[in-house]
Amino acid sequence: MKSQNVVREGAISLGIYIGTLLISLLVPLVGLVTFLFLPFPFIYFSYKYELRSGVVLGLLSFLLLAIFFGPLAVPITLLFSGTGIVIGELFRKKAGGLPVLLGGSLSFIASIVLIYIGTIMFLDVNPVEELQSTMYEQVDIILEMPLIDGQSEEEALTEAVHDIIQEIGVIAPFLMIIIGVGWAFVTQLIAYWLLRKKAYPVVGFPPVREWGFPKSFIWYYLITYLFIIIGVTEGTAMYTAIANLMPMLELIMVIQGFAFIFFYTNMKRINRVLPIFLVILGVIFPIFLHVVRILGIIDLGFDLRKRINPQN
Repeated sequence: MKSQNVVREGAISLGIYIGTLLISLLVPLVGLVTFLFLPFPFIYFSYKYELRSGVVLGLLSFLLLAIFFGPLAVPITLLFSGTGIVIGELFRKKAGGLPVLLGGSLSFIASIVLIYIGTIMFLDVNPVEELQSTMYEQVDIILEMPLIDGQSEEEALTEAVHDIIQEIGVIAPFLMIIIGVGWAFVTQLIAYWLLRKKAYPVVGFPPVREWGFPKSFIWYYLITYLFIIIGVTEGTAMYTAIANLMPMLELIMVIQGFAFIFFYTNMKRINRVLPIFLVILGVIFPIFLHVVRILGIIDLGFDLRKRINPQN
């Protein structure tokens, strides 16, 4: 009886996955939303019937997609099936929200990197360079319009925009990581909500006020910042490493800073609307994030939470 249930639910999960995938590919606006739900059939199936069953469902989805989509089935399976299985298995093992996010992020990032390498090896196409070429063309078309007075101003603006586009090639690893973590985070939230709707016990994220990074990150940040002050030659491996590390570490300090704000407002019994408003303010006005980052550096470097509340 149990095996029959597995087969039946496997077929239903596979049907939902294929249907959602077709909607995502064929219906532009709706597809932007359904695209986020694609890993869920594998999350649910792996959670309910363990890892082996999830892997079998992933293999079946790959074989079915290979018939209709050919080689395109490989990246699709890596992104959605693989990541869904990882998140589902971690949920089943009652892993906390942050370990699940780490596992899902690593799976997404690994999939993106493999797809990137495969595109270069088998199609002889570099996605980053293609994106840059497209952006160069679009920018040149826009700048040809009579919107700017003076040739010198136009040349300065063109050079500045081209420098930004060129920098995309340098910080491509950072962008892949951000995309992977963001994608995993949204997928995890959706899966958590849907599993809870089905009354399945899953562990969510701890309160934001309890978030924090290892103290060693402050040293990584300071060393990286020191290299920036000293100066690194463009085009070198060190320059690429610093260019990718710095925005990542700055983002970590911002998260640490917001975590402290949530901690402080909770300790002082201030309405929780305030820290949420400050997060929204930081998104709308990024200059505010400089203050939050400094706060995060102080909190991480000097154990500010423990100094304010020794019982923490």
